[in-house]
Amino acid sequence: MNAILLKALPYIAAALLALGALYGAYHHGVSTTNETWQSQWNARDTRDAQAKAENEAAARTREQAYQQSINKAVQDGQRTIDQATADATAARASADGLRGAADALAARLAASQASGNSCTAAASAAATRAVMVLADVLKRADQRAGDLATVADQARARGLTCEQAYDALGK
Repeated sequence: MNAILLKALPYIAAALLALGALYGAYHHGVSTTNETWQSQWNARDTRDAQAKAENEAAARTREQAYQQSINKAVQDGQRTIDQATADATAARASADGLRGAADALAARLAASQASGNSCTAAASAAATRAVMVLADVLKRADQRAGDLATVADQARARGLTCEQAYDALGK
């Protein structure tokens, strides 16, 4: 048996050597393929990271442009509101003059009633009361109209500001 084993030993060694060479070639092929795939994955990851950075920069730029548009709309709206407030103040001053004129007319009528004839005093008193009520109604109506105009102007300005800000986002 030893003789057969000694005769087969070179064949077994050659077979083991051939198997070792085949395994080495296989292992080298797998390693080369893995390295190729890994380099491709690394390149893809690098491209993905660059694309992500570019997309984030573009999104940031768009966001800043939107914010600038909104800020401009807010500033324009505030100017409109300030102008409406100034106009309301001027209108209120003008209305105060009108109210003063109505008060002066009512006072003049009351004074003329006091110095008048006793026969016409009763008729004059009724007319004076009517004029005073009318003057009071006029004052209150004018004051309320001014208040409503102020609120309406500011609401309109705020609505236009909101609309401009919304339109800026659509660009």
